[in-house]
Amino acid sequence: MLSVGVVVALVFIGVLFLALFFHFIPLALWIRAVASGVYVSFLTLFGMRFRKVNPAAIVDPLITARKAGLDLTINDLEIHYLSGGHVQRVVNALISADKAQIPLTFKQATAIDLAGRDVFEAVQVSVNPKVITTPKVAAMAKDGIQLLALARITVRANVNRLVGGAGEETILARVGEGIVSTIGSATSHKAVLENPDLISKTVLAKGLDAGTAFEILSIDIADVDVGKNIGAELQTDQAEADKRIAQAKAEERRALAVAMEQEFKAEAQNQRAKVIAAEAQVPLAMAEAFRSGNLGIMDYQRYRNLEADTSMRQAIAGKSDSAPPTGI
Repeated sequence: MLSVGVVVALVFIGVLFLALFFHFIPLALWIRAVASGVYVSFLTLFGMRFRKVNPAAIVDPLITARKAGLDLTINDLEIHYLSGGHVQRVVNALISADKAQIPLTFKQATAIDLAGRDVFEAVQVSVNPKVITTPKVAAMAKDGIQLLALARITVRANVNRLVGGAGEETILARVGEGIVSTIGSATSHKAVLENPDLISKTVLAKGLDAGTAFEILSIDIADVDVGKNIGAELQTDQAEADKRIAQAKAEERRALAVAMEQEFKAEAQNQRAKVIAAEAQVPLAMAEAFRSGNLGIMDYQRYRNLEADTSMRQAIAGKSDSAPPTGI
């Protein structure tokens, strides 16, 4: 008979073994796989635990793939999982592509997934095209009128160009550029308003989907609004600028004239000062002439009479400018 201690030890060992067994080997997942016709050995499940791989993230997608008729191996799925990919998303994309008869290999699907794109969404867009709406694009016709155009772009994903192909932002930028170019080449904004389909036809003919992950199916102009009269605003701004330039030049000429006037006044004052200085020398010269005997008293008297006569004439001439004196 075994002792109670031995029995307890055996029970403890057994419970520990079962706990470790069910931890490393998910029995329910194994039973589900076997019931679905997918055989996965205990050793494979045990190895996944050691490689830090979630067995359910590998076995469940494998079951789905096998049921859909895809020939995938557990090793391929585990490699993609360890590479940081989304296994279930890749499997769903392969199933969707197979049902839609789109040629998509497992290698392509994993490459697209590892590139950061949603491969399942890409396949869905390839089957069911999506519509991308551009923001309002402002452009000006040759007559100076601004137009605001809104376009809707119907695109279909190109599976073969998903890796390395440009995204939706590139499509929107190219279509916006094409709208601006088409409206800008129009002679009148009225021609664009009358035939907005000319924009879509012209832009679509440029092959804007080259190098992108999409194929443009159609470009439809949803709305065209009339914006500002840019031409008139530019002319107004130009006229205002010309006016300011003319005013600046006139101010420059006025300042130059004022400066010249001030210069002339300064020159006149300088000449006047010289005259006053010269007149101040006359009495000194006369005094010197008296002392030297070159000027007599009668000469000085005649000089005074001549000076008085000159003053009288100047006074009479000054009065005649306003009112002639009586008796003249």
